[in-house]
Amino acid sequence: MNTEVDSKITDSEWEVMRVVWAQDNVTSKEIRKVLEQKKNWKPATTKTFIGRLVKKGMLHTETEGNKYVYSTNITENEFIKSTLNETFDNICNKDVGKTIVDLISKSTLSFQDIDRLEKVLEMKKKDAVEEVPCTCVPGQCNCKDDNCSPKH
Repeated sequence: MNTEVDSKITDSEWEVMRVVWAQDNVTSKEIRKVLEQKKNWKPATTKTFIGRLVKKGMLHTETEGNKYVYSTNITENEFIKSTLNETFDNICNKDVGKTIVDLISKSTLSFQDIDRLEKVLEMKKKDAVEEVPCTCVPGQCNCKDDNCSPKH
């Protein structure tokens, strides 16, 4: 699924995407039925978000009789990885570890999740460095000004 997609989506568009990811092929009526349990949207609102997602390349449309059926052009896992990679590409390298720690500390994890994290961390120790180098240009972060302790 290597279709060009615009990965910047709103919280409401996320809600629609989660339904499509969970259902695979779904009509706007089926999307509305799921989301009415959570959102008080009019049918036109849901259709607006679907239309935006189609324009962004996130959703694919097919016609079945007199209705449109939507599917995704990117898997949920691919999209989440892409979003996280984009975030990490746009912050100071010195903040990446702290950001990962923040994500983990705010997350509810299973014992299996923790086991996987421990294994990955153990493997990462082999390539660990004493200090992560800042690759920002002067003025993009504060770590060069404050003896490498970021303010953000």
